[in-house]
This record gives sequence, structure tokens and C-alpha cells, in this order.
Amino acid sequence: MKPLTISDASQIALGLQDEIRRSSDARYDHRLHGVLLVAQGMTCPEIARLLGDAPRTVENRVRRFEEEGLSGLVEGERPGRPGRLTDEQIEEIGMALRQSPREIGLSVTLWDGKSLSAFIRERFGVSLGIRQCQRLFRHLGFRMRKPRPAGPESDRASLEADAPQLPS
Repeated sequence: MKPLTISDASQIALGLQDEIRRSSDARYDHRLHGVLLVAQGMTCPEIARLLGDAPRTVENRVRRFEEEGLSGLVEGERPGRPGRLTDEQIEEIGMALRQSPREIGLSVTLWDGKSLSAFIRERFGVSLGIRQCQRLFRHLGFRMRKPRPAGPESDRASLEADAPQLPS
């Protein structure tokens, strides 16, 4: 039987490793496979080469499995950088977003990343970037709206729609 091959295998392997990293379930399965291969007699360096991990990483996973069983392969919390806003501040921002920016004292008519950033800086002394404020909108369940055009083009279209039609 002819062995199967994958065209552009090195690029495909990189893409598959990226896909494994995206999902906590896939990362858990990846660790399970490594331990399974050790149980079947492969060495950690062989497994590391096969799975694209460092040999020390495979060794650590096997040790954790030996000490804690399957729970040793479960991923812990990934803490990341602590938030700059407290839960109370985020709640206050949510209440502010339910009002118009003018009611809060801003000079704009609709909330956007820039106006939210200015509000947070003024109210809490915390500087958040525009993109982070846009993420905060989504986190709080809001969507940003774009203003409708109010220039001469929109006026002309409404006038033409209202204009009486002459018979031909």
C-alpha cells in the first residue's frame, strides 16, 4: 500500500499546531496523546519531535500525570494582565452607556471608542485605548452605531422621494 502524503506538509503542520493552541479542549487532548505515547514506550524526545513540543514540556506533563492523574493534564487558569478597571467601575460604565454622551457631559452625540476612552480617563483617571474601549462595548453587550449621513445627499434623496410625480 502506498503511504499517504500531504502537500506542503510543513505549512500544514504549523497550521494544525496553531489550531491546537486555540482550544483548551484541543490542548488537553494534545497532552493526553503525549502521555499515551509515553505509556506505549516512546521516549520524551521522540514525542516532543513528533508533537512539536519541547522535550522538557513532555517530561513535565508526564510527571504531572504521574502525580495527579488526568487532573494533572487539565489546564489551569491563564491569569493574564490584571484589569485596570474594577467591577464597580465597569458597572458604572455600563450605566453611563445607557445614557447619551451629552447627558454625561461629553460634546459628542453617540458613544464610540474615542468618547468612551475620554469618559473613562476623565471619570476614573484610567487611560484605555480606543480598541480596548470597543472591546468593552461588546463585553457589556452594547453595539456601536454609526450616525446616518445628514449631508446634502440624504436631503436630496428625501426631497426626490417626497416630490410629486408628473404624469408622462
